[in-house]
Amino acid sequence: MSFIPLHPEAPLGAPAERSDAARNRERLLVAARELIAEHGVDALTMDMLACQAGVGKGTVFRRFGSRAGLMMTLLSESESEFQQRFIFGPPPLGPGAPPLERLIAFGKGRIEYVMEHGELARAAGATVHNRFDVPAAELWQRHIDMLLRQCGLELDTWLMALSLSSTLDPGRLLYTVKVQGVSPERLAESWRQLVTRLVICPNP
Repeated sequence: MSFIPLHPEAPLGAPAERSDAARNRERLLVAARELIAEHGVDALTMDMLACQAGVGKGTVFRRFGSRAGLMMTLLSESESEFQQRFIFGPPPLGPGAPPLERLIAFGKGRIEYVMEHGELARAAGATVHNRFDVPAAELWQRHIDMLLRQCGLELDTWLMALSLSSTLDPGRLLYTVKVQGVSPERLAESWRQLVTRLVICPNP
């Protein structure tokens, strides 16, 4: 596997930015993070960002394409770090552990990721019409599919991976924790029980 960008309009191997463009991009991202810290993710608009950064609204749209593009760009660094961990990092999340242990660790890792970056991830998903086609989301599903097959399942692992991925949806997880009062630790334990029973009892 190789890294897949969270932002679908940011292909691998894209030409390096000019230094002035890179500075402008970083200024916009800093301004966006400041606004999110002050007002929250849902309140952030492209108009607010343009005003905060001292640029025209057209500049913001040319840089990020849309509000969803902005959210994905803000998430890209943390998403790349998580990809690094489950593709190349130490076990049990990374290679070297039995597939079931890696599957358990993946769910636990995604839950922890959502608890840290969830509002941003939820906002990004809510503003993307085809959010399930985002390359990074497809990578998560393929990773779960691979681990299910390595566990020896002969079921429709692609569809099973899709179902499992839906339980890690940021909006669902945040609602469960913040509204229904379920702890992240309980969510991780539920994931462990779910995938363990699926692997050990594949044909109920």
